[in-house]
Parts: sequence; structure tokens; C-alpha cells
Amino acid sequence: MIENEDICQVKFVNQSTVGRLKKSLKEPQTIERLAEIFGVLADPTRLKICIFLSQAELCVCDLAAMLNISESAISHQLRLLRSLRLVKFRRDGKMAFYALDDAHVTALIKQGMEHAEERAK
Repeated sequence: MIENEDICQVKFVNQSTVGRLKKSLKEPQTIERLAEIFGVLADPTRLKICIFLSQAELCVCDLAAMLNISESAISHQLRLLRSLRLVKFRRDGKMAFYALDDAHVTALIKQGMEHAEERAK
């Protein structure tokens, strides 16, 4: 059996590919923002909120009931999600409704779920 079979046994760097891909890398602040987004979504409660919001616009009361946690705890999580522009809200009288910010966020959540379900099979 070959030791370290998961690494190259001969060192060869494809300079053309490496150079092209390094140039394609986004600005550091974009990479940091993406890492922050994935970090926030790594929390199960915030991820569940986003999964529910990918299906419907909801108020804090709805989310609290579905997740069986306090409205203040939901509000705290929503503030974090809003700070990264993952969710948006609108006020209708005394009610505040939340939705995912845009189609990019919806696609991120839905594709992530599809991938997780596919990997579970």
C-alpha cells in the first residue's frame, strides 16, 4: 500500500493553471465576506431560519413558533442575518415580515440543501 496515496508522488506545478486561477481570485474583502456568510450560516438556528424563509415570507412570531424559541432570540438571529444582507424585512402596520434578501441567497440555501440531501444518500 502506498503511503500518502492522497497526495502527488511527483511534484509538478502547472504554472499556467496556477497563474490563471490566482488572477481569477476575488478581492480579499469579497473572500472575507463570503467566509463570514458561511460562518453565519453554520449556526443551525440561523440556517433553519433561512430554510424557512426560502419557502415563504414570515414574521418573527411565525419563526419563533416553528423553532420553539423566544421572539427575542429570533430577532437577535435576524439582526445578524440582516447585517450580512442575507435577509430583509418590511413592516406592515404592527407586523414585521422577513424574507431572504434576493435570488442569490435563495439559490445558495436551496442548492446547499440539495447538496446535503444528495450527500446523505
